Amino acid sequence: MSFNFALMIESLVAFLLMLTIGYCVILNQRLKRLKADEQSLKATISELITATEIAGRAVAGLKAAAQDCDGTLGERMRGAERFAAGMDRQLKAGELLLSELIRSGIASRTGPAAAASDFADPRLPDPRLPDARIPDAMAVVAAAQAFADRARGRARAQAGGLAA
Repeated sequence: MSFNFALMIESLVAFLLMLTIGYCVILNQRLKRLKADEQSLKATISELITATEIAGRAVAGLKAAAQDCDGTLGERMRGAERFAAGMDRQLKAGELLLSELIRSGIASRTGPAAAASDFADPRLPDPRLPDARIPDAMAVVAAAQAFADRARGRARAQAGGLAA
């Protein structure tokens, strides 16, 4: 009986040893997969770090480009504003000069009395002028007004072109 009992115990120990070996094989396979996952995870982290560094450099480059563009655009806008203001001053001076030329032309046709008068609006005829001369003066005024309108349009177009 002791031989049978010893054999049973030895058989039980052998069976438990085989279960342990099987379990160790399964654990070994899981550890190999875990190691492989660790390597791929390390590679993924390395790629993410590289991508982050590249993105950081790209953001810095974009920020520098935006600042450069902002400075250039601001400079161009200031230049366009100065140009538009200069054109506006020149247009006003031209309108005043044209108004004076029209008045002097009317005064030379009608005599010294008209030269001394100061019209409120150069586009309106002077009631002292003879009727035969009113169409000529009105035509000159209309031509001067059309010229001033065209000059304003060109100035706005040029100011708009500089701002773009």
